[in-house]
Amino acid sequence: MTFDVPLQGGPAPDGGVMRDGVHVFPVRVYYEYTDAGGIVYHADYLRFAERARTEMMRLFGQNHQDLMERTGLVFAVAHCEMTFHRPARLDDLVWVETRLTEVGGASMRLRQDIRRDATLLVGLRLRLAMMTTQGRAGRIPQGLRQTLWDHMTGRPDGGAPDPSDAPET
Repeated sequence: MTFDVPLQGGPAPDGGVMRDGVHVFPVRVYYEYTDAGGIVYHADYLRFAERARTEMMRLFGQNHQDLMERTGLVFAVAHCEMTFHRPARLDDLVWVETRLTEVGGASMRLRQDIRRDATLLVGLRLRLAMMTTQGRAGRIPQGLRQTLWDHMTGRPDGGAPDPSDAPET
């Protein structure tokens, strides 16, 4: 997939951008993310992915802190699978592409690909579960579930989805 987001030079929006149902978030590889050979340390890809998910939610008008304070609910990573294809290196500009692939009553699934230009570096597959701040299973609030669904299905601007496609309450 090719995006018309600048890869070199011009600034990208701090929170990334949505392109065809995909959130695209830039990350510059700084020295602190690399090992002695100038290659990104494997755990830092998780940080890049977490940052991209947080900024995607902000772009959707959702804030983790507000969600926790209003509802006592938080997202927790229930499953994460990472596949390493190529390394990112010091001073690279990489892009985290986040796609929602499923939104359920209590969890959502995402695919996150980290790329340098068109080259796939790391692929992640995640399931995020809704939890209470006491560590118990929770349900994704209907309004948030609908927002996630709308973005996943390409209806983020208020286009009315078919009621039969809407998430269950």
